[in-house]
Amino acid sequence: MKGVAWGVVAVGVAAPLARRKLRLRPPVVAGLAASAPFALCVVVPRSRKRDVVVCALQMWMYLSLYEMPNDDPEALEKRVHVRYPVDIDRAIGLGELPGVRLQRALAKRGGLRKMDKVLVWAHWIWFLVPHGTAFYMLIFRRARFERGAIMIYAVFDLGVLVYWALPTAPPWYAAQEGVIEAREATEPALRRLMVEQGQAFWQERWEPMYKSLAGNPLAAMPSLHFATSAMAAFVLTDAGPVEGVVGWTYALTLGFALVYLGEHYVVDLIAGFGLVLGIRAMERPITPVLRQIGATVAALEARAAR
Repeated sequence: MKGVAWGVVAVGVAAPLARRKLRLRPPVVAGLAASAPFALCVVVPRSRKRDVVVCALQMWMYLSLYEMPNDDPEALEKRVHVRYPVDIDRAIGLGELPGVRLQRALAKRGGLRKMDKVLVWAHWIWFLVPHGTAFYMLIFRRARFERGAIMIYAVFDLGVLVYWALPTAPPWYAAQEGVIEAREATEPALRRLMVEQGQAFWQERWEPMYKSLAGNPLAAMPSLHFATSAMAAFVLTDAGPVEGVVGWTYALTLGFALVYLGEHYVVDLIAGFGLVLGIRAMERPITPVLRQIGATVAALEARAAR
C-alpha cells in the first residue's frame, strides 16, 4: 500500500509537468494532481511538516488548472469575455469605470506617486498572504488550522473552475483591445500602474520575471487575489481581534489597489467576495462529508502503518 501511495504522489506531481508532452486532458491532470495530497496522508504520519507539504501539493494542483487554459493562448483569446465586466462596472460607476475614475483623480501623469508604489507592493506580496495565514494558524493556532486551511484553499479550487467556465479579461486587457476607450487622444484609456512600477523597479529583470509568473493573464473573474485575502481575513478574525484587524486592513487595501492599478474590475471583487460568503455558508452542510473523507484517509493511514 505504501508503494502504491508513493507512486500516486509521484504521478500527481509529475502530471502537470508532463501534460503538454503527453497531451494529457485537463480532467486527467486535475484528477492525478488532486490525488497526491490524499496519498501523502496515507504514507506519512500527521505532523506540521506533512501539513505544509499537503498544502503545497494542493496548490500545485491549483496552479496546473490555473495555467492550463493558457497552454493554447490563441484558443483562449477566442473564448475570453471582454465586454460584460466593462458594462457592469460602468453601471456601478454611474457611467464611468471606477478604475478609470480613480486613476484620473489620484494618478500622477507621466509617473508614479509613493502611494502607487505602496499599492503595487501590496499587490505583489499577495501570494504570501493566504499561505502565510495558513502557516500562522498551523504554528500559533494549531487547533484552528485544519478548518482555516480548508476554507482558504477551497477559494482557490472553486475559483479556478470559474476561470475554465467563464474566462474573463481584466481591465488592462480591455483597454489594450480598445474596448475601454480613452477620453482624450493624448492619454491612455487605462494605465497598468503595476507594469510601470515593475519596469522602473526591476528594470531589465522585469520582463523575464513577469513572463514566468503570468501563467494565465485572462483569468480575472472572480478576483482570487481579493477572495483569498478576504477569506484569510475571516480566518484571522476567528483567531483573534488583532489578527482580524491586520487581515481586513490588508484585504481592503488590496481590493482598492486592484481596481486603482487597473488589474481588476469592481465586479470581479464583488464576485470574489460572493464566492467567499458562499463557501462559508456551505461549511456546516459539507462538514460531515469532509469528516467522512478524513476518517477514510485516517483508516488507510493506519492500515499502511501496520
